[in-house]
Amino acid sequence: MKITQNILYAAAWIQALIGTVGSLFFSEVLGYPPCILCWYQRIALYPLVLILAVAILKNDKKAYQYVLPLTLIGTLISLYQNLLYYKLIPENIQPCQAGISCTTKYIEWFGFITIPLLALLAFIFIDVLMIVAWKMTNKNQQ
Repeated sequence: MKITQNILYAAAWIQALIGTVGSLFFSEVLGYPPCILCWYQRIALYPLVLILAVAILKNDKKAYQYVLPLTLIGTLISLYQNLLYYKLIPENIQPCQAGISCTTKYIEWFGFITIPLLALLAFIFIDVLMIVAWKMTNKNQQ
């Protein structure tokens, strides 16, 4: 099976949808309140469901141009939160001084899979898909 940009965009859309539904499940069903960094990551993730759906429907080969900036921002925020969570950054420089702590442990599957790690992996997965789509576009234009 040949990998096309539409397949890459569809995989990214599925990941964005899973991330969106998952974050809403954690907060609305399980009652885990999101911290400020989680809100910023949601701002980067939630629009991707619509953006990627439109890109797929319109057969937009250059959707990576407007998806990648959002996912890279989400990746940076998520990376920062993971560094805080795993105590690689001192807590005195964290933005979560008021409200919900950005290091609260709600889940820890298999002893290491946390909500911040799930978010980071989702953003990285979409980043990789968009970079591959970008490279495919550049290769096809040569």
